[in-house]
Amino acid sequence: MKLAARVTQVTPSMTLAIDTKAKAMKREGIDVISFSVGEPDFDTPAHIRAAAEAALEQGKTRYGAAAGEPRLREVIAQKLQRDNQLCYGAENILVTNGGKHSLFNLMLALIEPGDEVIIPAPYWVSYPEMVKLAGGTPVIVSTTLENGYKITPDQLRQAVTPRTKLFVFNSPSNPTGMVYTPDEVRAIADVVVEQDLLVVSDELLDLGHPESCSVQMSWQ
Repeated sequence: MKLAARVTQVTPSMTLAIDTKAKAMKREGIDVISFSVGEPDFDTPAHIRAAAEAALEQGKTRYGAAAGEPRLREVIAQKLQRDNQLCYGAENILVTNGGKHSLFNLMLALIEPGDEVIIPAPYWVSYPEMVKLAGGTPVIVSTTLENGYKITPDQLRQAVTPRTKLFVFNSPSNPTGMVYTPDEVRAIADVVVEQDLLVVSDELLDLGHPESCSVQMSWQ
């Protein structure tokens, strides 16, 4: 079977390759701590399982709204207004099946063939692959230990070309864990406005805790 050419442009997941290797080593009796797949080390909490069972008993088994359940979107909007001072309404919220689903949808909605997307490195391995599948070109900007593995305003400005469409801003960072300070965010935002860039702000918080959450937004 001949697959679409775009599939051949995607690099196999290094995360899954490392996970497969770690599991094979464990089967051999080797003591391994794997830092590959971000999978929690606990079962789904009891109150969540109970809520799922109750929903099934109540007949909530039909198609839901494509953008997410209306009440859930309202609660998310209220949270963003209350805790983050972000004035979004439920109509501005989309609920997806996870961070990767959300980001891939954004890439497909924003990127045209030939568009460039700036991605600071180290980066989550899925970013460039999503860009390539959308027909774009990943532009990787290397960061340094001296700068705390954070892209500087000058680096961002120098990476911009007439074909730049999007900048991927990831804080807290996967995989370094670093977090940009408010002043650093403002300095980056100044360049974004100056260069008229679209930004995907990936604020993924994955701490292996039941209360961890992920919020992805696209803003200009």
